[in-house]
Amino acid sequence: MRNNLVSIALATAATLCLPFGVNAARPCGGADGGSFQYRLGDVRYDGPDPSKNNDLATIAASLQSNTQTPLYECVGQWPEAWAGWYQGGSNLIWADCIWTGAGTGQDDTVSFAVDWENKTMYLAHTFACSDQEGSQGLATGSITLDVNCTTTDESSYCVPKSTESGTRPNLNIATVLVPGSETTEPTCAETSKEYQSWKVEQWQRSFTMEPGASPTDPNLSSDTGPSFTLKSSANGNTFNCSPSEAEDGSFVGSCTSDATTTTADFHFDPLLNMLEISEHWACDGSPPLDVVGVGYVQAACERVFNSDEFVCTSAPVWIGTGVV
Repeated sequence: MRNNLVSIALATAATLCLPFGVNAARPCGGADGGSFQYRLGDVRYDGPDPSKNNDLATIAASLQSNTQTPLYECVGQWPEAWAGWYQGGSNLIWADCIWTGAGTGQDDTVSFAVDWENKTMYLAHTFACSDQEGSQGLATGSITLDVNCTTTDESSYCVPKSTESGTRPNLNIATVLVPGSETTEPTCAETSKEYQSWKVEQWQRSFTMEPGASPTDPNLSSDTGPSFTLKSSANGNTFNCSPSEAEDGSFVGSCTSDATTTTADFHFDPLLNMLEISEHWACDGSPPLDVVGVGYVQAACERVFNSDEFVCTSAPVWIGTGVV
């Protein structure tokens, strides 16, 4: 399982290093603001590969412009039994969509999640508001997929059903702006009632492989776990997060901030590349609030010259707390 994830990360290193489009802005108000659309290109769900014995399912989708230019490639992976929900519970697993470099993106981050049992795909994207200097927008939407599934002795996969004429269906995901606080300086209680999400930035993790190991067949002798900054989309609070201890092969850590009304911590499973974030709100005069978000983090790992050490980094990743 670790072998597969490391090789995937290394294969995407070149793409992750590409900068996002310089025009990463959209109108957030007025007649042309608040409603957006992405065209879905290829969509495919693959069940676990019997030869790897890792029980991991993979969902992949391509997001296109209205001219069918592929703008973002989205990939998520989780144990098949979870069906897109962390540990089969009530938290969707969000994964980032990587900019292809083929066109000019209008978003700072793009993420997707899939409720595979109900065949529903969710999309969220963040961007600067072109008509409101200094403001950030978040838009979300969803689509229900009608799929055909094929199972053989060697594989199982699902793709959208073709049209009656045998062509690819025309699939679009419409998104709308998520409303924020209507006041210029919202109180803690007002902010805690908004939709909660974060941007994971400045991701860094390093590990060392035993002599003779390779990225496709690694044997790790050390692992620092991830360090990163966590920026709340609800109120802009920034947390600095670092691992405090390893626990059963996973990492747990706390996040520090100047904020006095919220605290945050995280759990990272390096075998699944799964990051769980928890934030606790304690506002005067309001009941306490706990929110949880989960993300599949596709970090790119680069080998340090003349060394067995690998350093893993990631572009900013948006992680939500559920369906808006």
